[in-house]
Amino acid sequence: MNTSNIKRYAPKARNTFIAAMSKMTAKYGITDKAIAPMEIKGDLALIGDRPFPKSIAKAREALVKTVEQHGFSQTIEKVAYSWFNRLCAIRYMELHDYLGHGRRVLSHPTEPTGYQILEECLDIDLAGLNVEKVRELKLDGTKDEQLYRELLLAQCHALHTAMPFLFEAIDDETELLLPENLTKTDSLIHDLVTEIPEEDWQSVEIIGWLYQFYISEKKDQVIGKVVKSEDIPAATQLFTPNWIVKYMVQNSLGAQWLATYPESPLKAEMEYYIEPAEQTDEVNAQLKAITPESLNPEELTLIDPASGSGHILVEAYDLFKAIYLERGYRQRDIAQLILEKNLFGLDIDQRAAQLTGFALMMKGREDDRRLFERGVKLNVMAMVDSTSLDVDTLVHGIELSQVGLTAEDLTALKDLFEHATTFGSLINVPQELAVQLPKLKLLCEYTSQDLFVSETLKLLSLLLKQAELLAMKFDSVVANPPYMGRKKAMNLQVKAYTDRNFTESKGDLFACFIERSYRLTKDIGKSAMVTMQSWMSLSSYKKMRERLLRERTIMTLTQIGFNSFPSMNSKVAKAVVFSLTNSMIKNYLGSYIDLNRAPQAADKSSVFLSKDRTIRFDVSSENFKKISGSPLAFWISPKVFNIFDESKNADKLASSRAGMATGDNDIFTRQWFEVEYQFIKLDSVSLDDALLSSAKWFPYNKGGAYRKWYGNISLTIAYDSNSRAKLQTMGNNCASEDCYFKEAVTWTDLTTGRLAARFLPHGAIFDIAGPCAYPVLDGGHIIALAMLNTNFANDLSGMINSTMHFQPGDFRKLPIPRLISKESIDKIVWSCINFSKKDWDAYERSWDFQSLPIISASSEANYTLENSYNSWINQNLEMISELKFLEEENNRLFNDAYELQNELSPEVPIEQITITVNPAYRYGVKGLEEDRNTRFREDTMEELVSYAIGCMMGRYSLDEPGIIYANSGNEGFDASRYTKFPADDDGIIPLTDKEWFADDAANRLVEFISVAWDANNLEENLDFLAANLSPKKGEGSRDTIRRYLCDKFYKDHMQTYKKRPIYWLFSSGKQKAFQCLVYLHRYNEGTLARMRTEYVIPLTAKLSTHVSKLEKDIEASTSTAEIKKLEKEIAQLHKQQAELSTFDEKLRHFADQRISLDLDDGVKVNYGKFGDLLAEVKAITGETPKGI
Repeated sequence: MNTSNIKRYAPKARNTFIAAMSKMTAKYGITDKAIAPMEIKGDLALIGDRPFPKSIAKAREALVKTVEQHGFSQTIEKVAYSWFNRLCAIRYMELHDYLGHGRRVLSHPTEPTGYQILEECLDIDLAGLNVEKVRELKLDGTKDEQLYRELLLAQCHALHTAMPFLFEAIDDETELLLPENLTKTDSLIHDLVTEIPEEDWQSVEIIGWLYQFYISEKKDQVIGKVVKSEDIPAATQLFTPNWIVKYMVQNSLGAQWLATYPESPLKAEMEYYIEPAEQTDEVNAQLKAITPESLNPEELTLIDPASGSGHILVEAYDLFKAIYLERGYRQRDIAQLILEKNLFGLDIDQRAAQLTGFALMMKGREDDRRLFERGVKLNVMAMVDSTSLDVDTLVHGIELSQVGLTAEDLTALKDLFEHATTFGSLINVPQELAVQLPKLKLLCEYTSQDLFVSETLKLLSLLLKQAELLAMKFDSVVANPPYMGRKKAMNLQVKAYTDRNFTESKGDLFACFIERSYRLTKDIGKSAMVTMQSWMSLSSYKKMRERLLRERTIMTLTQIGFNSFPSMNSKVAKAVVFSLTNSMIKNYLGSYIDLNRAPQAADKSSVFLSKDRTIRFDVSSENFKKISGSPLAFWISPKVFNIFDESKNADKLASSRAGMATGDNDIFTRQWFEVEYQFIKLDSVSLDDALLSSAKWFPYNKGGAYRKWYGNISLTIAYDSNSRAKLQTMGNNCASEDCYFKEAVTWTDLTTGRLAARFLPHGAIFDIAGPCAYPVLDGGHIIALAMLNTNFANDLSGMINSTMHFQPGDFRKLPIPRLISKESIDKIVWSCINFSKKDWDAYERSWDFQSLPIISASSEANYTLENSYNSWINQNLEMISELKFLEEENNRLFNDAYELQNELSPEVPIEQITITVNPAYRYGVKGLEEDRNTRFREDTMEELVSYAIGCMMGRYSLDEPGIIYANSGNEGFDASRYTKFPADDDGIIPLTDKEWFADDAANRLVEFISVAWDANNLEENLDFLAANLSPKKGEGSRDTIRRYLCDKFYKDHMQTYKKRPIYWLFSSGKQKAFQCLVYLHRYNEGTLARMRTEYVIPLTAKLSTHVSKLEKDIEASTSTAEIKKLEKEIAQLHKQQAELSTFDEKLRHFADQRISLDLDDGVKVNYGKFGDLLAEVKAITGETPKGI
């Protein structure tokens, strides 16, 4: 159904209802800060200085008690939702004419702002309605508001008999908070009626969507953090897509019915039912032994142990109805039978249970117009905590021995349900307590004149009912259980409970529910669930999987993958829906469907219904046991299963390890270009070698983007003796330290696409996000690198771990071929590494960057910039082609070794050749190749500008390759190393929109181009450069270059250097009166003073002189157009003068402080020391800059 109106209305409604309830509690002297005392005087209840009728006292006392017990916010939330539920229920019923009197209560069929029940109140018949009072109010003519309130409450009271779970008894505390002015056009009722069109109310499915969107804002508030017990419903609520619900019901209850009655016409109606695969005689014999010869519909039971808003039970109602009709039952008899005998539901959220009950009653009312009169007793309830059960009251008020009970029995029940609203259906009723339940039922039937005993027995009866449900065995258990990960979301209470009771599945609540379903299901019953797919492969669920495969049978499993829950709009939530038989059927061929092969945004229901045989796999669970950890890799071929069964694992080649978690990366890690280059050691061979050096910073491998063979190394970590001592007490205490600085193969733990492994040379420490494998055999890590970068390993990685992770334990499960040529592998791998390293080092990101490749790309005499670029492109194309050939050869080697030549293609798409000079990899293959090539050329010219700035600053030199100066404070700077193109004498380069300084960035860039290429081709070269820097129409090349430097260079620099810039932009402000770049490594205490005396003060004079000149030009001009142009320019200069004056004052203030930098603190800290003198402060430091 179209949920857009509901999605827009419900979250807003929650806030509106909460505000309205808060206003009403304040009226009665109850706020979040205090509760005013109430005094009874005669017929009045005085609250503060306000008189109220004494009749409100009882409800007000109950409200105060609730607030004291649960807190103000939780109480308001609950009451607001109760009224939201009731009004939504009445709205649904009035539009379906289920209210019994034929009038609308919340609206009028013809008048948009009218109320039919108000108009026709004298003719209405509602149980308990005070007819005389209604007549009196109606005839008065001025009391419509009071009259409408009377009618609405009467309607709620009338519905109490049929639905006591939703419409409480008369005059409870929630009625006290029913808002005022209900008939106004800005009322809660008016919004409900007008914002959701009548056509959206046609299906009872709307109730579930209202629930989902009503609590969506609350869910957003609590998701992603440790969840308090009272917030578990909001954090875990998720409305199940309709097709998944049908799948679960049809492949559990439906499958059970068809097993006994295979010729049933119901099969044709169940479009999501999966026809079982053809089985062997042995399997068929086992199936026959557990399949009843006949089924009595009235004896079939189905429970949803986490029922939410009842979507699953509503669908199950329809299937039960079809079963009853097939067996010849009268339709009007069916509804009550289904509701009382077949359907069961539990939830920890009372609001959700109310909606489930309501939805089921509406389904029944469709089939039986007299259903509300039949006193239907639903088997749906919200879990109840036992904390307020007073055992002593019962022990002293009733002779327990008369029913064969002891105080210990009651205490056991109380202990079991102490936290029922937290643990819900995960609670298992021990056998010793289960046998006492009939006796407890007898106890609940006692009547007592003692009010305390009577109230205690009411609570006991609720606890008994949930105990009975939890102790039952059901034919079908169907659920979309709550998803709550142990690490990030479970609170300590939930963790402790799952530790004690669900040792194999405690990683997530959904897994605990899978395990709990075993005990809820009859031995030959069936269960069906939709959960996250992580349990299929993660090592943390290994024992759970092995037990499931050993003791149960997977009948069907559909891996939905991306877009499992479209309403979540999540790329991360990848789900699987499956059905189990609760006993082991050896060698049964389960039916598995892989919807994950469809595009991410595909409608998975449509893909499923296509019945495409290529995505269906009929597999025995015995095959899964052949793979270490028993992942449910249903899609792999029998030959691949045998490879796992017969091969050794990758841990025989290399030992995989998880690396360091620092506990605080901001303290210990830096991009390598932030710190002093002389204190970085890149080539340590051991821990001792590193600690004995004078270095503080060492390469830190932390995974990174999708890239194969080499690269993704730009971080460093502080690991001198002092830093190491701190790290040993933080994070994971320097995990795997024995492997630090050794040569390895590495990959990124979290992958959003394909698996990609890289060579890690000796000298690095590795992070937990960049796992490594170290050679066990000589060169084992090189073979492992070759294997990890094959198509086969990529396919296996998704099978071994169905999440987006690939962890050290997953590496160990990979099978290695028995026979493969190490010599051939070495040749391929080292060639791939060298190509990838050459590419990595071609960019400033690398500490092994030598110079810009295009400068030396062309060997022609008198070559131009364009010649150089084209020559470099040709070299790149050759490298891309060669690397593609090598990778495909690598695939062939392994395909042959595994004997999978006929199953696996060696082809590697161009976008998977992961070198930066490959535009298809860098930008993706969407769009035209021509557009990618244009973008690559433009990016290359921007990189040329960056390199030229580096040469101006003295970071690089045209005289020699590599880093020339990257220390600190300008100490040790040697100007003699820059003869071809002199470095700037102070590391301050002006960036201005006009040529105020001869040595500004634009002029120096022109000079650089004339030196790096033949000066005779200068204009041609400038034209080529400018043409790729987004020139404006009619703009000269020098103007384009100046504008790029002034307006865009710094944004590109920020991106290149990952928001840790090394050339800092000092800026006067929006008018850009003055801007300059300062090289971080050459900054010293005198830099700001020099900036002021050499540039800012002279510029102030130059601006003033230029204004005077323009004013004289105006006096001399006779052209109106020219005068206007000059006046506009003067106005702009005046703004710049004002801005520059302010900037100068700030600059003087900071210059006087002679600020020094400790580069070890990193750019993020140091950049924030200059207030708002610098541009982009918030983007870099995360904080708004402070002025003087």
